[in-house]
Amino acid sequence: MSSSPGLLRRAVGALGVVLIVASAAGLLAGGFLLGQRLERRADGSAPAPSTGMVATPGPTAGASGSPVTTGPTARLLGAGDIASCQSVQDDRTAGLVLTIPGIVFTTGDNAYNTGTRAEFRRCYDPSWGQFRSRTRPAAGNHDVLTSSGVPYFAYFGEAAGTFPDGWYSYDAGTWHVVVLNSNCTLAGGCGEGSRQLDWLKADLAAHPAECTVAIWHHPRFSSGAHGDDVRSADFWNVLYAAGTELVLNGHDHDYERFAPQDPEGRLDSARGIREFVVGTGGAPLRLFKPPVANSELREARAYGILVLDLAPGGYDWHFLSVTGRAFSDNGSDVCH
Repeated sequence: MSSSPGLLRRAVGALGVVLIVASAAGLLAGGFLLGQRLERRADGSAPAPSTGMVATPGPTAGASGSPVTTGPTARLLGAGDIASCQSVQDDRTAGLVLTIPGIVFTTGDNAYNTGTRAEFRRCYDPSWGQFRSRTRPAAGNHDVLTSSGVPYFAYFGEAAGTFPDGWYSYDAGTWHVVVLNSNCTLAGGCGEGSRQLDWLKADLAAHPAECTVAIWHHPRFSSGAHGDDVRSADFWNVLYAAGTELVLNGHDHDYERFAPQDPEGRLDSARGIREFVVGTGGAPLRLFKPPVANSELREARAYGILVLDLAPGGYDWHFLSVTGRAFSDNGSDVCH
């Protein structure tokens, strides 16, 4: 009897997971991700990773003038554009997540191609589904192609927010985390006068945290195949006015880090929002277009996850790639 494509994919993927777990476990044993805080050099900067290659290192806390405040740290880790039964790459990135404690975020497009119940069950659940109890997802455009996202909301339950809105917030350590829905038509709008933007303004006013991170699917700024997406422009206006530090997106199947920017895409080292596009969870990667303004680093050949250690007053980031591609990115910065 012949094996089904899904079963064959999972059998092959399991071999990759074994290798990744061993690799990530070695990284953990090396001390890079152990403990409540990343260890720091005397100048306040984060150490280089124990494996891989740092490409265009980001700014460090020392370069900003003061070190990140010490104290208890929350950890977010994840990616977007994740699971397809036609690929084993989500098994490989799941092997990284498996070894690292923390809250798992997704930046949307969790189950390809159309977010059906069967795709969540057969494609997402065997890999990233094992972390469902600690996952706080965002909805992507592929997630809502079936019944306006009914299977997505059914799979993640209360963690996905209220159907069909899909926006919610929570606290991680001393940080406030906002998850938005950039599928604007289905969400009832993303701009001025929409329930979502009114909710965002009220939520930020009710949670005046020193440090805030926002997560949704379609990136406002991107050098990837889809490019800049203006549908989230009003998100940026409100988040910038509230002093938000970070935005995490997916949609473009690549990894891109931006310097802090204002809502018009102008460099703003004092109050700007740093954006990460992390569409590297497992879907086929895509090449970049010419880089847009303030793009600091781009990688379109490495599947992997972004790990954020969120401390009082600052944050560390580290992109951890699966075996077979020597790429990493790490850095630190302070909150506004």
